[in-house]
Order: sequence, then structure tokens, then C-alpha cells
Amino acid sequence: QVQLVESGGGSVQSGGSLRLSCAASDYIGSWCSMGWFRQAPGKEREGVAATSNGGITAYADSANGRFTISQDNAKNTLYLQMNSLKPEDTAMYYCAAGSLTCYPSLLSRQYNYWGQGTQVTVSS
Repeated sequence: QVQLVESGGGSVQSGGSLRLSCAASDYIGSWCSMGWFRQAPGKEREGVAATSNGGITAYADSANGRFTISQDNAKNTLYLQMNSLKPEDTAMYYCAAGSLTCYPSLLSRQYNYWGQGTQVTVSS
């Protein structure tokens, strides 16, 4: 059974940085796409960043220029570097993986596998 385990969340002040990690139980290079999503209380889950195994990346407007998605296939780990964090970035962050699409989709329905999430809290 595929497992994705996120880590790296925490509490930071506005303007700070965090790097999230997502460790996979399977070889991540075998999946067509992987992504990071977030969900704040009372809001729908939204895509933040995604990458395809061809190296194409996509970002939500809210993340563009501040967040960077990357992966280390040798470590079976997906990363999300988050800089210049804002209070509105506060949410539970989830990583996702799958092969329903080979495009770096920001749509949750395009992913088969999900982690349990890691909480990010940004204070002003």
C-alpha cells in the first residue's frame, strides 16, 4: 500500500520560511505527477504546486514566486519550499501523487494517493 508522509510544518511569523517534505513508500519517479495541496478551516482543498515526472511545474497564483516544488527521486521525497509566508498561508498541507494525469495538475481529483497532512500556521 502506498504511503505518503508529510513533515516540516510548524508555526512561523509572517515573512518566514518553511520547507515541507513528503516521504513516499514507493519510487516517486514512477508516478506521472505529484503535488501539494492545502486546506484551511471552512475552506475547500486547493492546489498549491505540482510537478510532472517530465520536470514541468505549476503553481497557484497565490504561491507563484514564493513557493518552489521539487523532488529527490533517490530519496523518494517531494519538497515544498515556502518563503515570504503570509497569515493566509495557514492551512493543513497535503502531498498527493498519481498517474491519472502526466500534467502537473492542481486539481485534487487527478491524484490517487494522499498523505495525512502537516499543519502550517503563520502569525502576523
